[in-house]
Amino acid sequence: MAMSVELPALEQIAEQVTAAPRGTAVTRLSRHAWPMLGLVLPVGLALGWELAVWLGLSSGRLVPPPSRVIVTILELARSGELTRHVVATLSRVGLGFALGVVAGTLLGAVSGYWSLARRLLDPTVQALRAIPSIAWVPLFILWLGIFETSKVALIAVGVFFPVYLGVMGAILSVDRKIVEVGRIFRLSGPAMIRRILLPAVLPAYVVSLRVGLGLGWMFVVAAEFMGASEGLGYLLIDGQQLGKPAQIVAAIVIFAILGKTTDWLIEIATAPLLRWQDAFGHERGA
Repeated sequence: MAMSVELPALEQIAEQVTAAPRGTAVTRLSRHAWPMLGLVLPVGLALGWELAVWLGLSSGRLVPPPSRVIVTILELARSGELTRHVVATLSRVGLGFALGVVAGTLLGAVSGYWSLARRLLDPTVQALRAIPSIAWVPLFILWLGIFETSKVALIAVGVFFPVYLGVMGAILSVDRKIVEVGRIFRLSGPAMIRRILLPAVLPAYVVSLRVGLGLGWMFVVAAEFMGASEGLGYLLIDGQQLGKPAQIVAAIVIFAILGKTTDWLIEIATAPLLRWQDAFGHERGA
């Protein structure tokens, strides 16, 4: 009787052991396959438009086909203009993003942790958040001039608000019971922040960083409209003034590639900090 009970259990264990490598291989394959699915839609649309122009269904004059856009990008790269414009835009976004993240993190943490500061700061911040980005342009030009300082300041403003809201909202949404557990174990202030508050806030903080970076790329276009002589925004204006739709689309495509690449870098850099999460998306391999 004991033998009959133990044999099925041993068989189940053996099946699990033999199936584990196959499951691991499938999981690794899915991890490599999932990111490639994101290329299906843009590549499909590009091939469809290329085919439509090739068949004569459209002239492709105002919306050039991908082949013409690629040729434009290669010409800009060969002349050295592409590198110069990309470096200028990346430096502005990088510096503005860093300033916006520092200011948003500090003020968001103070407003979330200290109720008096939240009552003093938050109404003003929320009112400033409703101001369109273009409205800041003439003011920053008067205050900071037309050169790099005003452009970086405008990008920092765009990054500041989502980071501020993300940090403050994440701190306010921390479960009170978890904090009480920390107090029961008599954790000190730094230990409470490191072991309870920081892990609870970190997922929302990463999301706010990604949102802030996206707004930084949006604001850099408005910033480079402020009399810039280099940058991807300058390429947009130059293409509009000279009637070069292929150059305009090429600049937009480069914006999309750089924006997605920097967002992916943030995701990769913060992934080790979020390994403890047992979330629905992680379970499905998303």
